[in-house]
Amino acid sequence: MKQLTIVRHAKSSWKHPGMVDHDRPLNARGERDAPEMGRRLAARGVLPDLVLSSPALRALTTAQVITGVIGYPADYIALDVRVYEAAASDLLDLIRETDDKVGSVMVFGHNPAVTGLVNRLSETSLDNLPTCGVAEFLFDMKTWAKLGKTPASDVRIDYPKKASV
Repeated sequence: MKQLTIVRHAKSSWKHPGMVDHDRPLNARGERDAPEMGRRLAARGVLPDLVLSSPALRALTTAQVITGVIGYPADYIALDVRVYEAAASDLLDLIRETDDKVGSVMVFGHNPAVTGLVNRLSETSLDNLPTCGVAEFLFDMKTWAKLGKTPASDVRIDYPKKASV
């Protein structure tokens, strides 16, 4: 089995219009939502073997907060610049590169790529994975290279405004 958790970064601030997009921080709602989603993931026992994150401040901060709550060491978060401006197909290719010894991967990224990947890997038809939204997938496969070719055996989508599950 392989487990994939896709997380869209928490709500970010637009307070400084001249700020470089890469450097936008979380806003107050994002700072509130990220630990809540971490608590939900922890309650479900989610603890990945590998965490990949966009290096953009809002994605990295979301990754640090959530992994802190679930007990994954922040020092082990792998930053990959390819996640920052990726399309769904780029994210898929990136995850397919994962060593097969890794059983579970968590990716922190951006729209529209994360919503596109969720739709590609499931039978859902999301218009938008909300900020700090999480999509959890289980796949009955032994190799990450089959990601996108093997249907998910279980899919769970959660986001801050959804009633806690």
